[in-house]
Amino acid sequence: MENVLNVNTVSDYLDLRKQEVLHPLVGIVDFKKVNETGNTSRRYDAFHFGCYAIFLKDATGCKMMYGGKSYDYDEGTLVFIGPNQTIELTNYDPGFKPEGYALLFHPDLFLGTGMGKKINDYSFFSYATNEALHLSVKERKVILSLLDKIQFELEQTIDRHSKKLIVANLELFLDYCIRFYDRQFITRESVNQGIVENFKTLLDDYFNSEKPQKQGTPSVSYFAKEQHLSSNYFGDLVKKETGKSAHEHIQTKLIEVAKEKIINHDKSLSEIAYELGFKYPQHFTRLFKNKVGYTPNEYRLLG
Repeated sequence: MENVLNVNTVSDYLDLRKQEVLHPLVGIVDFKKVNETGNTSRRYDAFHFGCYAIFLKDATGCKMMYGGKSYDYDEGTLVFIGPNQTIELTNYDPGFKPEGYALLFHPDLFLGTGMGKKINDYSFFSYATNEALHLSVKERKVILSLLDKIQFELEQTIDRHSKKLIVANLELFLDYCIRFYDRQFITRESVNQGIVENFKTLLDDYFNSEKPQKQGTPSVSYFAKEQHLSSNYFGDLVKKETGKSAHEHIQTKLIEVAKEKIINHDKSLSEIAYELGFKYPQHFTRLFKNKVGYTPNEYRLLG
């Protein structure tokens, strides 16, 4: 990527689209109101964001890329971008004109509010764009109504109520997105089940190989990467499908393998810890005692 535009502030993006800045920390772009003639954004291969950005994409003809992959739907898609993420733009069709909306807000907006801590709970800002939120017709209406409310507040004269109402509507917007993602996990159950089953296979393969000795105990990010998913999306999906976190599944499998090795007296406990990926045996002992109620040595004596 040769030409990357740094969008450090809301104003940076609004200026690019030649839209009026109504508030320094929040802005909405309706692409119907953007004159694409001589659009300067065409000069850039990618945008690097220093603020939060949400795109409601209503047109075909342009793909957003994240981590080398494009998301799997063109229309009616919500894409969430967090600070310090880079989005590549590619595959412009001749005469392509963006349709939809962009909502941008800066982290400073939440200073002194409850959202300052809550914003990190919205894990979809760390999803890759190929894990975007695909809205139903009814869900899209809800999103548009909330954009209207935020835009209404932006167009008012700033007073002591402005920040509270803008933040409240942003929070409601994001809370609805959580609900809609939960719905998406359910409606894509067959796809999700395949991911969970593959996770279990990959977990078995990991402990049946020399990877623990070479790479250490397995991480959630390893299995997410193997299935071309972001860690947050993969973790949320596994939790929704099984009721247990991906980390819990990994630890359960680790303890299961450890028990089999401990009962076999051919190897010392230090050797077993190393084979499972632990750099220090005491870390293995601590985890095993926490999960089983006995130390590895005590468990071996029981057998």
